[in-house]
Amino acid sequence: MSGNLTLRQPMSTWWWLRKRTYFVFVMRELSSLFVAWYVLFLLLLVRAVDRGDAAYADFLDWAGSPVIVAINVVAFAFIVLHTVTWFSLTPQAMDLRVGGRPVPGWQIIAGQYAGLALVSGFVWWLVTR
Repeated sequence: MSGNLTLRQPMSTWWWLRKRTYFVFVMRELSSLFVAWYVLFLLLLVRAVDRGDAAYADFLDWAGSPVIVAINVVAFAFIVLHTVTWFSLTPQAMDLRVGGRPVPGWQIIAGQYAGLALVSGFVWWLVTR
């Protein structure tokens, strides 16, 4: 038998509540579930539109229920958290160079937000025209 035994202290289930950075990390990971919810929600919307006016009206009735509205409000908050934290991590994961010089992180982040605004504006235009 080996004499190299180590004793590990048990870790609390709530270890991630000790520091803000841990908390944000866990919330960002949890936000993936809400991203999946939005994908499912949009697929259900597309399916309802494809099935005709009655199915679309039923979908709108379901989507307008207080429970679904509450889920979507919470999901939207998590989607915003996911987007902000993902955008802020990008410069650390991406070595972008222009003319051999590194692009500052703030410019990468600003470019992402500009792209998000551009695509959002285009989608808004498509929906409201």
